[in-house]
Amino acid sequence: MASDTKKVRYAVVGGGQISQQAFMPGVGQTDNSELAALVTGDPVKADKLAKKYGIKPWTYDQYGDMLKSGEIDVVYVATPNAHHTDLVVQALEAGIHVLLEKPMTSSVEDAEKVVEAQKASKAKLMIAYRLHHEPGTVEMFTRARNGDFGELRAFSSTFTQNVAEENSRGHNGYWGGPVPDMGTYPLNAVRNLFGEEPVSVHAVGTKASDRGFDFHDTVAVTLRFPDEKTAQFTVSYATAAAESFTLIGTKATIHATPCFMFGPKTGITYVEKTEDGEKTHAFDPVEQFGNETQYFSDCILNGRDPEADGEEGLMDMRVLAAVEKSLETGETVVLPPAKRAKRVSSDQALRLPPAKEPSEDEMISIVPQSK
Repeated sequence: MASDTKKVRYAVVGGGQISQQAFMPGVGQTDNSELAALVTGDPVKADKLAKKYGIKPWTYDQYGDMLKSGEIDVVYVATPNAHHTDLVVQALEAGIHVLLEKPMTSSVEDAEKVVEAQKASKAKLMIAYRLHHEPGTVEMFTRARNGDFGELRAFSSTFTQNVAEENSRGHNGYWGGPVPDMGTYPLNAVRNLFGEEPVSVHAVGTKASDRGFDFHDTVAVTLRFPDEKTAQFTVSYATAAAESFTLIGTKATIHATPCFMFGPKTGITYVEKTEDGEKTHAFDPVEQFGNETQYFSDCILNGRDPEADGEEGLMDMRVLAAVEKSLETGETVVLPPAKRAKRVSSDQALRLPPAKEPSEDEMISIVPQSK
């Protein structure tokens, strides 16, 4: 389906902060992908972004026409989570490939609809786990599964920020809040470090009295995995920014920070401590959004299925839904046993140089995420 120039043509669906700040600049760092279209309900974005990137603007009412136009190969869906399902299913049914921002939907049932739509389609679906192509993260995942750190016992993580209530993330309930948005990062990290899927979930949430969110703005989650492994993570929309995780094995402990964020100056780094001392593993910043786009386009051009497919997204979704249930009931939620068919491999790590990011002042018609 890709064009004769061997560059896969992307339509950006949703012109919010993540699209403008990271994805659209990142595509320019690839050698096999190009921007071709923008779908937005904002006429100012449609005008200015389309001119900036030399692409064609479409409205959401024209989405079906765009899918049939022959002018695109892939849609990158970066709308609020609640709008993912219909947009993705329409694209897959039209034979258009989909790069879908995480979390993949706002319910397990909708995630299963997306997976079934992909199975019925000849098109490919990749969930946008950009860290699956970041060299430091890929190294930690593969070394952990290879036993370099010994038998793994425990994981703990903190990922927090100070989010403005005015941003769309601040008033769309649990599925717009910190657990699906930020908790997906430590959750996906520990699943890939352990190479296992959790069997139970317990969560505790709090609400800051001076904030106006319509969800628990700080949430602590405890996961139990097979073979007596445990994991804990805390996420928040109401604190200063923080990001780190610690993985404890019988041979080594690793502490990673930065570990989840992106940017021209953000290089993933971890310190490995053993009985022989400690060693810092520092990685240069890379173009994380360009990396994932380069990888997905390569899969399309060469007829390969991407690693971070619908199943990977669904494995996270079932845990996110269990956290929601635990917050509502106060009870521990037991998950049925599950196995992931694919895992991140070392050859997925890419090293495209970072693109220049626009500042918040340079972005068009957005409500800044940070307070």
